[in-house]
Amino acid sequence: MENNTPVIEIKNVYKAFGGNKVLNGMNATIHKGEDVVILGRSGSGKSVTIKCVVGLEHPDKGTIKVFGTDITQLNNKELNEIRPRIGFMFQNGALYDSMSVRQNLAFTLKHHEKDITPEVVEEKITEALENVGLLEAIDKMPAELSGGMRKRIGMARTLITKPEIILYDEPTSGLDTITAREISELMVAIQKKNKTTSIVITHDLACAKITGDRIIVLQEGKITAEGTYAELEKSKDLSVRSFFI
Repeated sequence: MENNTPVIEIKNVYKAFGGNKVLNGMNATIHKGEDVVILGRSGSGKSVTIKCVVGLEHPDKGTIKVFGTDITQLNNKELNEIRPRIGFMFQNGALYDSMSVRQNLAFTLKHHEKDITPEVVEEKITEALENVGLLEAIDKMPAELSGGMRKRIGMARTLITKPEIILYDEPTSGLDTITAREISELMVAIQKKNKTTSIVITHDLACAKITGDRIIVLQEGKITAEGTYAELEKSKDLSVRSFFI
């Protein structure tokens, strides 16, 4: 962990969809350089939490400070000024199937940097693909990639804008055990190299153990426990320990 500067502060956040209460007074603080894993059953509010952090969802109540700014008070234009500093890696990699790997990465860059030159685009694409060990896939189409390769390219696309925060939504889902471990280890290597802060949403205990400096357990929309993997695994609270069986 880098220092005690809070990069994300979630205070008393509530979010419901119709009669379904998803976040129910959630509080969390993420410090600079920290890798935090959020564990929880399906429907416990994990993915909604990170969508609120990046402004894709708006809480019904509460505040979410990112880099010291309460993003719940920002309009779209102001949100778009902060978003390049936050990378979001979607569960399925979210690549455009009609574009090659090169075109997918170029599209992301040009979206964030309107005046970027073709030379700088090429340079940044090469660097991002080298970071995930897949430069040889630069001209492949997504359909030609394995599940693990798609995840790596999704990671390259997230990294290409040099975000300070990375939000991972189920980064190892759908992968075999060996590939999932490789992706988890790559996430740690990226965090060390780029000194990013990250939140990892996962059901994968091996991923949580490898990537998490701290693990938060989310149950019924609020945090019921937090600590290291080793601490939570030995928790006296059976509902917490049940995650580690």
